[in-house]
Amino acid sequence: MASFDRAGQRAQQQDLHNIPLLVSNYFQLTPDPTNPAHKVEFGTSGHRGSADKSTFNQNHILAIAQAIADVRTEKGFTGPLFVGKDTHALSEPAFCSVVEVLVANGVKVIAQADGGYTPTPSISHAILTHNKSNDQQADGIVITPSHNPPQDGGIKYNPPHGGPAEGELTKAIEQRANAYIAAGLEGIQRVSFALATASDLFVETDLVMPYVRDLAQVVDIDAIKKANLHIGVDPLGGSGIDYWKAIATHYELDITLVNDDIDPSFRFMSLDKDGVIRMDCSSPYAMAGLLAYKDQYDLAFGNDPDFDRHGIVTPAGLMNPNHYLAVCIDYLYQHRPRWGSDVGVGKTLVSSAIIDKVVENLGRQLCEVPVGFKWFVDGLYNGELGFGGEESAGASFLRMDGTPWTTDKDGILLCLLAAEITAVTGKNPQQYFDELAAKFGASCYARIQAPANGEQKAVLSKLSAEMVTADTLAGDAITAKLTHALGNGQAIGGLKVATEFGWFAARPSGTEDVYKIYCESFKGEAHLGKIQEEAKRIVSDVFKNAGL
Repeated sequence: MASFDRAGQRAQQQDLHNIPLLVSNYFQLTPDPTNPAHKVEFGTSGHRGSADKSTFNQNHILAIAQAIADVRTEKGFTGPLFVGKDTHALSEPAFCSVVEVLVANGVKVIAQADGGYTPTPSISHAILTHNKSNDQQADGIVITPSHNPPQDGGIKYNPPHGGPAEGELTKAIEQRANAYIAAGLEGIQRVSFALATASDLFVETDLVMPYVRDLAQVVDIDAIKKANLHIGVDPLGGSGIDYWKAIATHYELDITLVNDDIDPSFRFMSLDKDGVIRMDCSSPYAMAGLLAYKDQYDLAFGNDPDFDRHGIVTPAGLMNPNHYLAVCIDYLYQHRPRWGSDVGVGKTLVSSAIIDKVVENLGRQLCEVPVGFKWFVDGLYNGELGFGGEESAGASFLRMDGTPWTTDKDGILLCLLAAEITAVTGKNPQQYFDELAAKFGASCYARIQAPANGEQKAVLSKLSAEMVTADTLAGDAITAKLTHALGNGQAIGGLKVATEFGWFAARPSGTEDVYKIYCESFKGEAHLGKIQEEAKRIVSDVFKNAGL
């Protein structure tokens, strides 16, 4: 529910951030090594921050780039490093900082020609493609804060498996980067951007068409073309605009970009539910511009700035991301005959339980993991998982022959799959889901948040099941109290409580003084509301018992 009266309306001048000042602050402000808020910290998708808050500045990126150069040397990664950037204002200066350090360290850098933008999935695809036929293993960096507001910046590292770096690597990068910052950048190797880009170590090439041409190996493009689907796309000003244009041209598909503007203020966006400019393609408020066109197309798609997320719009509106994941799984495992019968399904533990029912009906093995796409990387890389998806509208899946496509989230791929599903079944994804809900039961799903200070978040992240004393949830007997994911035994950094008819999960935010509550009910909205209220009470009792 919107908490801002202009939610869903186009941004106005007073909503826009001061982009020139932001970029100036990237160079002028420096982090305070003694301030914990200024430290480099890799969450589920790299380090994020804002130059205005001294949490994403030149010193951060120089230190992170040097730390990555150090770590990849220690790990023996001697191939090229693919560097991509999105359309956020801070991505361009951060790109320059990264290149200056990597080239000074003797690392070959490959980037999109003509200073172009590169989506996250394209970097993952490029890494995997290179490493298929080269002993010197490539890795990558993507400079993006994903769907975050225009004033934010972000950077993430993908090692040779092509997906988000695992905890061991990110912790090593964090520690080294913070040490460099504390030492006043002593030990960081760097050359000017002019010298770096003039070096033989800096290579610009086309990363668009290799990705686009290869799509036919993972999606049934011919079926989409034969169906003559009329498709609308709003890239939300992101890095994949040229990719959608190339897909339309190369495959002769009826795709119309309803907006191809690129502007670091993102002034063309509709305000999110809280009045913030946020390029969240799973939000009906942020996607209001595209939703206005929903009756003009068979399907319409949106993506976030680095294109690792998908938003699927049918004539009925914007699909719930959880619902679409269930549709993808049910369809793929019945239409990919070359996938082995032992290929499993990956989901995050805060994704809808209807997925569990779909997977059970398919006779497949479900692998439920903590929040974060990094937990799917190994399964997708070695073909043990055919599909990995998370509740925040991010997923990827195998090629038709059962080999990896990308080991990072791919928003373009999931949008094209929606077109394939419609073309092959004659039902758009929402109609497909309605049939699944009729078969397995409809559910109500929500995500809310509640205040929590640092001490409370620390307690929540290290819970044991014994700390939860409740034995019922919304009138139903609790059947599970989980602090570790069933699929891989990893700590979830919080708590999940389940009954036969619903569940909730609570996790501390990594960047704000709140904790997030994910809830689902198979009894309806009123029951969902009870789960939400009791979830907050259960967590509050844990805090009280801990003396907080």
